[in-house]
Amino acid sequence: MAEFTKRVFSGIQPSGGLTLGNYLGAIKRFVDMQEADFETIYCMVDLHAITTWQDPSDLARNTRELCAGFIASGIDPEKSILFNQSQVPEHTQLAWIFNTVARMGWLNRMTQFKDKAGKNRENASVGLFAYPALMAADILIYHATHVPVGEDQKQHLELTRDIAMKFNHDYGEEFFPITEPVIEGAATRVMSLRDGSKKMSKSDASDMSRINMTDDADAIAQKIRKARTDPDALPSEVDGLEERPEARNLINIYAALADMDVDNVLRDVGGKQFSEFKPMLADLAVAKLSPISTEMARLMEAPDEIDRILARGAQSAREVAAPILKRTYEIVGMVGA
Repeated sequence: MAEFTKRVFSGIQPSGGLTLGNYLGAIKRFVDMQEADFETIYCMVDLHAITTWQDPSDLARNTRELCAGFIASGIDPEKSILFNQSQVPEHTQLAWIFNTVARMGWLNRMTQFKDKAGKNRENASVGLFAYPALMAADILIYHATHVPVGEDQKQHLELTRDIAMKFNHDYGEEFFPITEPVIEGAATRVMSLRDGSKKMSKSDASDMSRINMTDDADAIAQKIRKARTDPDALPSEVDGLEERPEARNLINIYAALADMDVDNVLRDVGGKQFSEFKPMLADLAVAKLSPISTEMARLMEAPDEIDRILARGAQSAREVAAPILKRTYEIVGMVGA
């Protein structure tokens, strides 16, 4: 059995509108893993973003804003490698190899393609169909052993594992690790503040449905005060949240922000009405999130500094990726690799 360095990779598309869902479901866990016993590599996956058309100026701004969000949330470029994907060409070079390993049937089963392509699949880009192979390359070009992912990306990570296993089997060498998903925490899937059955989304028509990571303290507090709830008091046990999606969502958000488990939160707030609980949640959210939005705004005033951080991170990323790509080419039989 090959030994691999414990290494984390994950990325977020810079498609604009970083929300509380992105923070609790991904970035907060990135920070936690940075402080654990891992090498950590985090990426703005701008090549994935263009699988649906992006205005070029918006893409550039969104990439810098996402980088600002990472740093303001606690990702330290001195502890983690932080870069945007397009500056590291090894991602796309390995993705071509993986396009020859992945099977059409595997990609046809990807539910996210079906959801994003909609009814007119023939009009979807080839990139939208094939991007799970690029996602596999993003991960495996660093021999990442662990990937923090949301439930909606779990299927793509399973495909990454399939590609690694097939490559290793086809070439008779245990070269790529079988990456483990990290799905944990109270709010790995944050729901809309207006409808607890729907995921919090930047594309929702109502800005009141989400907390944006650029919202100031007043906006954060107002959105929580106006979040949809039901008329009943909060339960003291988790079972009492069944069939109460809005209550479950707000409790999950509180638990995640407070670094508590849901059982302990309910022991503290069980029996309270939402008129009591919402101010508690608003105060906690403002305390945790307002400093992030303030720091993001400050960083966005210095785009040249953000660009320097990304370029330095890309150089560090390439130092890891280049020898892995070189060995991959040698295994495949590429002359001059």
